[in-house]
Amino acid sequence: MNDLSPMDAYGVLSKPATLTIKRLLPGPIERIWAYITDSDLRRQWLASGPMEAVVGAPVEFVWRNDELTDPPGQRPEGFSAEHRLVCTITDIDPPRRLSITWGSTGGVTFELEPAGAKVLLTVTHRRVADRAMLLNVSAGWHMHLDVLAARASGMQPQPYWDGWVRLRRIYEQRIPD
Repeated sequence: MNDLSPMDAYGVLSKPATLTIKRLLPGPIERIWAYITDSDLRRQWLASGPMEAVVGAPVEFVWRNDELTDPPGQRPEGFSAEHRLVCTITDIDPPRRLSITWGSTGGVTFELEPAGAKVLLTVTHRRVADRAMLLNVSAGWHMHLDVLAARASGMQPQPYWDGWVRLRRIYEQRIPD
């Protein structure tokens, strides 16, 4: 992959209920690994929560999406200011792969691969069987990764919630019933 071949920013269904989404980010790989595993860096784009980098360790993610961007945009009805999820590390190979459980789904894997001076981050969210949840997850990962890309590039991210609402509508069209 090179800078001349643009990457599709949208997630795709790599299996019927599995979302795969990729981003090419400024490296080095250790820097992006830190954005995934360090609570202070991760809270800037996804969710906070200390992480012990060993298989079997619990991780409590704490989302405060209103704090990700300034302004945050308009939070949709039915979403709280804070959300928590306790996950477990199922596989870890620093700085290349982290797999964790994720609620009632089949889990999430973050894979990092050097690509010249950049890093290819692939997020795979497995077995999201419910379509409504799949649409929320797709828009969520897409927007969170947009925030990460902006932060890692030293840019100001777009308002989180406004982007999430826009992307949710797009994924309704992209993901079949």
